[in-house]
Amino acid sequence: MKEVLIQLWKDKFARVALVVLGIIYFALFFADFIAPYTMDFSDRTMAYVPPSKIFTITSDGKLSKPYTYNYVREFDDVNLEITYKLDRSKKHYIEFFAQGKPYKFLGLIPMKRHLFTTDDGGRIFLLGTDINGRDVFSRLLFGGRISMTIGFLALFVLFPIGLLYGGISGYFGGKTDMIMMRFAEAVMSIPSFYLLIILASILPPGMTSTQRFLLIVLILALIGWAGFARVVRGMVLSVKNQEYVQAARSVGASKMRIILKHILPQTTSYVIVAMTLSVPSYILSESGLSFLGLGIQQPDASWGNMLKEAQEFTNILYRPWLLTPGFLIFVSVLAFNVIGDTIRDVLDPKSKVR
Repeated sequence: MKEVLIQLWKDKFARVALVVLGIIYFALFFADFIAPYTMDFSDRTMAYVPPSKIFTITSDGKLSKPYTYNYVREFDDVNLEITYKLDRSKKHYIEFFAQGKPYKFLGLIPMKRHLFTTDDGGRIFLLGTDINGRDVFSRLLFGGRISMTIGFLALFVLFPIGLLYGGISGYFGGKTDMIMMRFAEAVMSIPSFYLLIILASILPPGMTSTQRFLLIVLILALIGWAGFARVVRGMVLSVKNQEYVQAARSVGASKMRIILKHILPQTTSYVIVAMTLSVPSYILSESGLSFLGLGIQQPDASWGNMLKEAQEFTNILYRPWLLTPGFLIFVSVLAFNVIGDTIRDVLDPKSKVR
């Protein structure tokens, strides 16, 4: 594993991907501290406010502590639309490590300190606001916790099932293998995304977003294990007659011990690559469900349901900051794929030649 990490760091594209994912997960872990507003913050009078402008130079050309101006809402009688203009009558200085809205760090530790905030009466929206006047930057951090962890949680359910199922099927062979593989193929034939849509649409409306999140994880895992088990079964077939397996059998080791202790560890390289390449698909599945309104529900945030607001053509043209969740999904999925491809090349050099 140490050699894999060394080779992974030597590859410049994989190194960039690791740094990007490291920054994203670091920001998500400290989301409560980094976000200037709490998850439930909303100011209806500030709907669709553009990103705040930060100034470091005063009107007379001197350097100053970073400050910003609040936006003032106005109605354009000519174009019949609401516009926002900077209220330059009062500066609002940006304060770092200052006290703001109280929150519980990781849901446990009561805190008031934020990485940055403004003085009393000031508003700072780094990436603007949505239709409900909620800070997009803060919601990106809180919503990313769901979008970026759902893949790993699904893998914790999927891979143990797939490993054990494929190992038993390949080791016993015969009728056992035939029956188990036919069942796995039946599961693989189910159109997973459409099944998710059907199941999500019939869920009780009173379910909380946490319950929906856990159910989506469970559904994704129960659908995805079959393809993984089929590949593991093929790998077990190729190693179950090796000399070390026969030696373990000759000394009286139980069949389950042989599978778990001697055969399945030989699939480690494939498992590592498969796990890395599977995470992006689960991120996209959750984002797709939430985008369609069948996943995480408002007011809770995920990158998918935040991106839903950007499907309107006028928002794409005049409020491009609402597309930020889509950009983060793209970057995260690309980074995971780059790392997965690099790990595959390290563990199987022949694949790189091909």
